[in-house]
Amino acid sequence: MGCFLFLITFVGTLFFSSIRNLSVAVDTISLAQSIRDGETLVSTSQSFEVGFFTPGNSNNRYLGLWYKFDPSTVVWVANRKNPITDKQGMLVMSDDGNLVLLSKDKKIIWSTNSSRVLENPVAQLLDSGNLVIRDNINMSSDRYVWQSFDYPTDTLLAGMKLGWNLRTGFERYLTSWRSADDPSPGDFSLRLDIHGLPQLIITTGSRKEVRSGPWNGRRFDGIPRLSNLLFKAKLVHKQDELYYTFEPFNNTVKTHRVLNQSGTLHRLVWNWTTTEWSILYSWPFDSCDYYAQCGANNNCRINKRPICECLKGFIPKAEDEWDTQGLSQSRKCIEKPPSDFPSGEGFLKLPAIKLPDFNWYNSSMNIKECKAECLKNCSCRAYANSDVSGGRGCLMWFGDLIDIRECPPQFNWGRDIFLRVPASELEDRPEMSSVVFMLANEGLLLPQPKKPGFFTERGFIPGSTSPSKEKSHTENAMSVTTLDGR
Repeated sequence: MGCFLFLITFVGTLFFSSIRNLSVAVDTISLAQSIRDGETLVSTSQSFEVGFFTPGNSNNRYLGLWYKFDPSTVVWVANRKNPITDKQGMLVMSDDGNLVLLSKDKKIIWSTNSSRVLENPVAQLLDSGNLVIRDNINMSSDRYVWQSFDYPTDTLLAGMKLGWNLRTGFERYLTSWRSADDPSPGDFSLRLDIHGLPQLIITTGSRKEVRSGPWNGRRFDGIPRLSNLLFKAKLVHKQDELYYTFEPFNNTVKTHRVLNQSGTLHRLVWNWTTTEWSILYSWPFDSCDYYAQCGANNNCRINKRPICECLKGFIPKAEDEWDTQGLSQSRKCIEKPPSDFPSGEGFLKLPAIKLPDFNWYNSSMNIKECKAECLKNCSCRAYANSDVSGGRGCLMWFGDLIDIRECPPQFNWGRDIFLRVPASELEDRPEMSSVVFMLANEGLLLPQPKKPGFFTERGFIPGSTSPSKEKSHTENAMSVTTLDGR
């Protein structure tokens, strides 16, 4: 009899233990439910997991989100500014429908802090890696009252938006970890800059460290174009939104971008054969990628010496300020004196260039109209087509040309730019005769576009501007480097 009672007790213990494990091995929690340290939520497809972790050599505990197949790769952290110092943390769904992270003494460590109230709230970890709070009946993404994709840390997953809500001014951007042991916000951020035509920038505070160059209809100019088909990238402009995102071509491709503690952006892809992450590319790519390394009106040429060279039609401001081998943002090239222009001016085509910063953009002009408008304005230094797909769009530059680089010949990237130069700079280039235009001494003022695509100063596109169609391009593998886990 005693053995029988022991067996019943043992089986019952196993049964209820299994029920308890099953209760936390799901993708949702609702009111009055919780996750304790050691328990997790797992997405339906077993792709992502939410739980507690300790980074590196730290003793602190954080609520985080990682790949189920690689727990060492944490892609999102909830309480990155406020760690838990023991293993007594607990995530609960509060009565008002918010997720709340509590310490052992019931102190609030972190909360979703949404003001929207749902009748039947539930938190769910989606197969995309997005942790959302929604109504238990209505599963539409439009009805999410909170989602982790709106508050990224250092990682951009497929389907995440990097950019702006133009109606509210809300911005989604990445911020690096402080160190491998500390996920608190570090020094570097990856943002979508909407000065002129949108571009990616890596910043420290308000300072630009690296700039991708503008979107060209398929990709960003200054990031190497890759070859193998893995995913498509899009710059999406709707009435209320402007953002960059990407999607894999199939669900077996696991890829993301991560901004590390030193300010380098890696594109990683999971190798199912070696069960390791491989680096497709890292950006900045080389020293010419760093912002304005050669100064104003200067071209950075990584494969040539000296590495910095004044653009055609410009001369060094002061020769003694130049170190022919080094780099300096304080350098500047200035226009040649008017006396050096005895035969007028023209336009010189510079191929495969990362276009300069601070562009003026008009979405309705074609390249011929763009050239004509630049000709009318003596202050117009250069122009380019904004869309390499053959669509409409005009870019112009006024004042100093900042952060130009020549793209290495072994890679297919960059764009053609037409630079205003003295006609003498074209005399030894007879094949360029078709682009030489003699300009009168007095130019006409450039009229403002009726429907600018984007502002040249930080601002949001007015509602009257028709949103452009979503455009996508493929952006894929160039070379593979194995990367160890964080």
